[in-house]
Amino acid sequence: MVRTVEAGIPALGLGTWQSPESEVYTAVLSALKLGYRHIDAALCYGNEKPVGEAIKASGVPREDIFLTSKLWCTGHTRVAEDLEKSLASLGVDYLDLYLMHWPVSLNPNGNHPLFPTKEDGSRDILPTEEWNYVKTWASMQELLKTGKVRSIGVSNCSTVHLDELLAAPTTTVVPAVDQVELHPYNPQFKLLKYTKEKGIHLTAYSPLGSTDAPLQQEKIVSLIAEKTGKTATQILISWAIWRGTSVIPKSVTPSRIEANFQDFVLSDEDGALLDSISSTTQKRIVQPNWGVKIFLDDE
Repeated sequence: MVRTVEAGIPALGLGTWQSPESEVYTAVLSALKLGYRHIDAALCYGNEKPVGEAIKASGVPREDIFLTSKLWCTGHTRVAEDLEKSLASLGVDYLDLYLMHWPVSLNPNGNHPLFPTKEDGSRDILPTEEWNYVKTWASMQELLKTGKVRSIGVSNCSTVHLDELLAAPTTTVVPAVDQVELHPYNPQFKLLKYTKEKGIHLTAYSPLGSTDAPLQQEKIVSLIAEKTGKTATQILISWAIWRGTSVIPKSVTPSRIEANFQDFVLSDEDGALLDSISSTTQKRIVQPNWGVKIFLDDE
């Protein structure tokens, strides 16, 4: 099968999920001026236009920026059309990486452009015999011929999803990337091992946990931070890179964006200590109610 990432993805990028339109422009501009060269976006985030405007205003040549966007679930049956929407919003001619945001195909003609529901309030998912993510992947492969995407990948896919995708007779391209939630509360060791064996790169989102998961106050994190003179945030970002994944912490605060952009290599000893946190606490932050099981490796 073909592999589509020829150049390495920058280890540290800026995430833009939940970044308000009024703030994401400054965040992306600050990041690029600081030296970030990896920006993660998505149609569903509703902020691609200011992200693109910041890229243009930065003065950084487009070819020096690794830009990712994502196909939303209502676009699974119209992949080329939704790619054009993202390109137009971002004001660019191509993406370095285009991801299938979730392995869930929602009704493109439902009662909401992003989150259509049925009369009972459940998600309006297309019947699998009508459409599924394997068919979506087959459509995404065609985009590579257009020159409008340099590589394609997936997001929020388990080893079960990837097995099915790779075994499909229509699959000719191995996903370059699987972007998933990764942090010491949700290290996904099985997926990490699997993707390394298959030559699929993992990108970590939500690497710092959240207010519902006080990861930065964990004793092991605090001890390593104190020993190294780094912040808890810097420790968690370094752990992601130590594991061989790229990582996209989200912030709209220029000072935090700068603090996250560090040159710090975690020791193997400290990396193993952070790995051990999940032996006592396991917690997934992002768990949308799709009405179907997604996180199949958690069982």
